Amino acid sequence: MLIKICGITRLQDADAAVEAGANALGFVFWPGSPRFVDPYRAREIVRALPPFVTPVGLFVNQPRDYVSGVASLVRLGAVQLHGDETPEFAASIAWPLIKAVSIDRAAAWPEATTLLLDAHDPVKRGGTGQPIDWPAAAAIAKTRKVLLAGGLTPENVAEAIARVRPFGIDVSSGVERSPGVKDHNRMTALFEAIHATSHVATRP
Repeated sequence: MLIKICGITRLQDADAAVEAGANALGFVFWPGSPRFVDPYRAREIVRALPPFVTPVGLFVNQPRDYVSGVASLVRLGAVQLHGDETPEFAASIAWPLIKAVSIDRAAAWPEATTLLLDAHDPVKRGGTGQPIDWPAAAAIAKTRKVLLAGGLTPENVAEAIARVRPFGIDVSSGVERSPGVKDHNRMTALFEAIHATSHVATRP
């Protein structure tokens, strides 16, 4: 299972997430977010990551040239679009792509696109801590590759995985002390809860 900790702004948080078991880390390059990280700072963090951890860059309605430039600079493994981007815009991105959508907009995207299902918020664009409709998410997860986000915490992640059976999960605010500052104890608790579920081991 892909387990992504998003909103990384500090090397010590990246190290703690990797030690706990994360295999992807998210870096927010949208200046409107309280979790924004300068691309040059993100590059230094990514350089310190082990090779099995995928760095993912989050962008919101930003020009293709900017997205591509940051992706090259930081050496991202994937790009996550969290705005109002179209499938045509997404197709122009040369990196592996994740598109964040609300449940009611999932059908508009080609089945080959990896979707991140999150609560819709036109202002914050993610990291709200608001859960989504798990039964509806489960129906989508049966037909295509999805990452589950939206209000996941150490307390509810096991139930979310059991009910939705996603390809992966994306957690940000649920393991934070403040936006962009991770709580290492909560990250450890999150992974303990995940590994206590049989779904992590049995999902193909």
